[in-house]
Amino acid sequence: MPDTAPYGSWPSPVTAEIVAENDGRPGWVSHDGGALWWTRPQPAEGGRVALLRLRDGAVKPEVVLPAPWNVRTRVHEYGGMAYVVVPSPAGGAGEGAAVVFAEYTDQRLYRYVPGSDAEPAALTPSPSIPSGLRYAEPLLAPSGSEIWCIREEHTGPAPTDVRRALVAVPLDGSGDVRVLVEDTHFLACPRPSPDGRRLAWIGWEHPNMPWDGTVLRVAEVVDDGGVARVGEPVTVAGGKSESIAQAEWETPDALLIATDRTGWWNLHRVGLDGGEPQVLGERAEEFAGPLWQLGLRWFAPLGDGEVAVIRGRASARLNLLDTRSGLLYDLLEDEHTEWAPTLAVSGRTVYGVAASPVRPFEVVEASVGTVSAVVQSPLSVPATSLPQPVQRTFAGPGGRDVHAVVYPPWGSRFGGLAGEKPPFIVFAHGGPTSRVPMVHDLEVAFFTSRGLGVVEVNYGGSTGFGRPYRERLRGEWGVVDVEDCVAAAKALVDEGAADGSRLAIRGGSAGGWTAAAALAFADVFACATIMYPVLDLVAFRTGETHDFESQYLDGLVGPWPDAEARYKERSPINVPEKFTVPFLLLQGLEDEVCPPGPTQRFAERVAELGVDHEYVAFEGEQHGFRRKETIVTALEKELALYAKVFGFTASA
Repeated sequence: MPDTAPYGSWPSPVTAEIVAENDGRPGWVSHDGGALWWTRPQPAEGGRVALLRLRDGAVKPEVVLPAPWNVRTRVHEYGGMAYVVVPSPAGGAGEGAAVVFAEYTDQRLYRYVPGSDAEPAALTPSPSIPSGLRYAEPLLAPSGSEIWCIREEHTGPAPTDVRRALVAVPLDGSGDVRVLVEDTHFLACPRPSPDGRRLAWIGWEHPNMPWDGTVLRVAEVVDDGGVARVGEPVTVAGGKSESIAQAEWETPDALLIATDRTGWWNLHRVGLDGGEPQVLGERAEEFAGPLWQLGLRWFAPLGDGEVAVIRGRASARLNLLDTRSGLLYDLLEDEHTEWAPTLAVSGRTVYGVAASPVRPFEVVEASVGTVSAVVQSPLSVPATSLPQPVQRTFAGPGGRDVHAVVYPPWGSRFGGLAGEKPPFIVFAHGGPTSRVPMVHDLEVAFFTSRGLGVVEVNYGGSTGFGRPYRERLRGEWGVVDVEDCVAAAKALVDEGAADGSRLAIRGGSAGGWTAAAALAFADVFACATIMYPVLDLVAFRTGETHDFESQYLDGLVGPWPDAEARYKERSPINVPEKFTVPFLLLQGLEDEVCPPGPTQRFAERVAELGVDHEYVAFEGEQHGFRRKETIVTALEKELALYAKVFGFTASA
């Protein structure tokens, strides 16, 4: 029988330091130059992103670029794929293989030969506005002499003073960057055809977000005296109410696309003859997701009619799709329940990043019949301290489905006192067009191993459940998301799984908005943790955010300025008197997405009313916390809030 102790007070090996040291996950895999490459956040090194390489046949990866080099692009502020490998002439990973990468501090592209004594050499000019020229999704041009990528150019002081283009960056270091395409305001997924005669890309315009409506454009590539030029583009698929998330060439005359024209992101084949896209095995599942970062990859053609696909409902698993029959084939012995949207292919081997409830996200390789970790990472805490999650569907208002993942309290040797019901924390994810997977998560384990329950709610507006579920939030942000979080919490109370007097809600970014709105407009939660939130809808819509999301609220709240009254009514900053329970407010001072201005103004207003709260601002942090010391402080303060409000003594 386990020992008993009040919920929240259980001793736990999951310390804030361990959570912080393991924050982030590997990403952006590629296989080229005779090696596998990927990125990895380094919280203990100021939050920089390191680039790693594992040569074919080697057993131990190497860090390609030492600190303080930071392989991270700021395009759209959320970034994306920030490097590309330039193989050596011999095709190996040894002498001569180079990597071109975006450096975070100045956003220029650099070329570096791993293992050489030379420092990385800048390929792009120094911008007149600091970090004003940003590059993402680099790829090696068909000629092999230049890099093609998306460039984001900041032209003035306003966040929306931005223009974008597909550009060519010479590898010779001349700095003569050449514009290939200036088309729609937003650009993504540049792909030259296998024969180099065409270029395809995805584009969209304000006020659409990429999960609302995008177009697939194709143009001829011509040789102009040894210089590649791109002709007039034509639209071959997509529209204002159809989202194409990814496109890859299948042949020189046809592309495979992930589009939600059926209501789900399914794979289709589209030719260049103007015909309708052909669905390849229609399923009520997602084969793609929201394009929050440039370079996300949910599928990768293998040749001979086979495509590696990441697909599922409320989860994302790897399968092989036969495009001729539409049949899916499982990869045997794959215990991973979630694959991140990054894939690389070498022959018939697929590389990616995957996790399960008992394994953290790790770089893996897969072929038919086997899936294995490229580098086995030992668990940082005992498996007995990890929670045991359960997928749930609750009934929301009107009986609508509310999807969630429930993590009951789970300690290695403790249980609650007789007759005591556990406190529960509702985690509201960011986005809000996003989804929380059911995977190994030390941040969740930090609370559950101490005797606090967690429920992560994929409220209406989340991805993974089809376009209609995603569009429940149109015009209803601050309503549907709050109602669904409340519904999940109340259901757990009604089942006897949670203490109705000890409920909390927490979230960052859009999740911070939902947490704040829940305190202002619902009477369910005893406290909240609100991180780098949206608090003032009017300010967010009229210039206090970045260009990418500057018109996002037209869909989430209503057209501006016609719906101005709604913007004001729903903004938590305008109703400080409605905040009557304690809360913790956390903010990065370099945040360009949710700047500190509205957060500071909100803190001042609730302080004037004497509301019980704590406001903590972090120097050097942007949107989302990356530094070890910040993450530790944030978690410890959050736990202290729950201990105070819920009446337990937290263990060291």
